[in-house]
Amino acid sequence: MPTYSALTTLPGNAPADALALALEDITPEPTGIGVFEIEDGSGLWEVGCYFTEGPDEIALDLLAAAHGARPFAVSELPETDWVAKVRRDLSPVEAGRFFVYGSHDADKLPAGRTGLLIEAAMAFGTGHHGTTLGCLNALDRLLSAGMQAETVADIGCGTAVLGMAAAHGWPITVLASDIDPVAVEVAEANVIANGLQDRVVCLEATGLDHPDLAANAPYDLIFANILKGPLIDLAPSMAGATRAGGRIILSGLLNDQAEDVSAAYLAAGFTLEQADIVGDWSTLTMIRT
Repeated sequence: MPTYSALTTLPGNAPADALALALEDITPEPTGIGVFEIEDGSGLWEVGCYFTEGPDEIALDLLAAAHGARPFAVSELPETDWVAKVRRDLSPVEAGRFFVYGSHDADKLPAGRTGLLIEAAMAFGTGHHGTTLGCLNALDRLLSAGMQAETVADIGCGTAVLGMAAAHGWPITVLASDIDPVAVEVAEANVIANGLQDRVVCLEATGLDHPDLAANAPYDLIFANILKGPLIDLAPSMAGATRAGGRIILSGLLNDQAEDVSAAYLAAGFTLEQADIVGDWSTLTMIRT
């Protein structure tokens, strides 16, 4: 069955949401609609939708014009077995002591390494993305330096790979939260697959806004691998939730965004311990003063 995509951009979140809402009423009906901020400082938002039959390009052009968006770019996507493709393309990832792999590569886990099983169907958060890799490397460095932690949270956990890595590093229970209920389900499945269901608790939460997260504070370590805007917004809350001398590991940042995020956390009472770059992405390790 062919699949078609239609993508456009326009300035501002509210106009993008309005266009996405209008797309729900066109015929043929999209099978999925998404709205995403383009994290390049342009202020543009992308609106995308998918169809299982050829879309009405005239209707799309009229909607785009009415909402101040660029004309939709419509493409027919090749039929692909995405899970099989991910299995072919995503080899295991090594980050210090951590070895992130799919079940199809279970026989490649080296002796003496800490294995983190993430299924191939869950591409983001496998460790291949520079943000996840940067966070794992930062955690490995803290463990090698002898850091001890009793309370750890993974905010915006996605697959929960960072929370699971922390649970392997210290004999504690880690809280892993995400705003997306589907991500929480994925995280729970990964936690069970890794035999960590008693060590990593998955929660649905916006930022740190959950009673269990509040009850467990202050934290010795908090991961937040999300995006520039939410990271800056969270700075005061992160300061309140991190104990003096505790650390945070921040990522989800393009290299040219790191300075703005660092400044927000410096103002909130943190100092920068180390900035790591993996390709286009930065990871910041900071200490609560």
